[in-house]
Amino acid sequence: MENLISVRDMCKIYNPGENEVRALDHVDLEIKKGEFVAIIGHSGSGKSTLMNMLGCLDVPTSGSYFLNGQDVSVMKDNELSEIRNQEIGFIFQGFNLIANLTALENVELPLIYRGIGRSQRHKLAKEALMRVGLEKRMEHKPSEMSGGQQQRVAIARAIAAEPPVILADEPTGNLDSASTQEIMEILKGLHEAGRSVILITHDNEIADQAKRVVRILDGKIVEDYFNEVPGIAEQEE
Repeated sequence: MENLISVRDMCKIYNPGENEVRALDHVDLEIKKGEFVAIIGHSGSGKSTLMNMLGCLDVPTSGSYFLNGQDVSVMKDNELSEIRNQEIGFIFQGFNLIANLTALENVELPLIYRGIGRSQRHKLAKEALMRVGLEKRMEHKPSEMSGGQQQRVAIARAIAAEPPVILADEPTGNLDSASTQEIMEILKGLHEAGRSVILITHDNEIADQAKRVVRILDGKIVEDYFNEVPGIAEQEE
């Protein structure tokens, strides 16, 4: 299978010099198209920095990063913005919805930036909301929805334009256990439909529901393994 992501000898150094912090320390990582990968680590491990690199939100101090065959590690800000818009669907812990917009309007918003016409983006947004089970909540604003419903709106927003990569940063961090499992089932469904899903988490139970787990510690990848049966750790408890 073709590589979607190829990271080579990536370093990210803050405060270079005597008091430097190596947030990423010579990281190598390959992710193939269609994989469901969890990147796990505790606070300060480097996982958030790695997510920022993979999401083209920041650039490495050294090393290379190829996304879909393009070397994004040498791109300028405006080029990175275009890559984020076209290639990556983001799901964040805090939902990042606009309070005075309906669910449908929130999902449509990034499609406007893509230059998609009104009728087409309306259609894509409705289809995305239906895929996450919110066909009856399209005209509701975030304050009129539960946390789990708000996160489903955020997922619909991320998938509406069918980007090659879904990047989910602690997507269940603000949710109860029932909503957490609902969101995980949606992410698994996206993977089964052929999407590439990268999940950032500190939670072992969440990570073990992915097909592959990459563990990061002190800016280095210390484990990289496949789960034969996603959720096996949860089942054994």
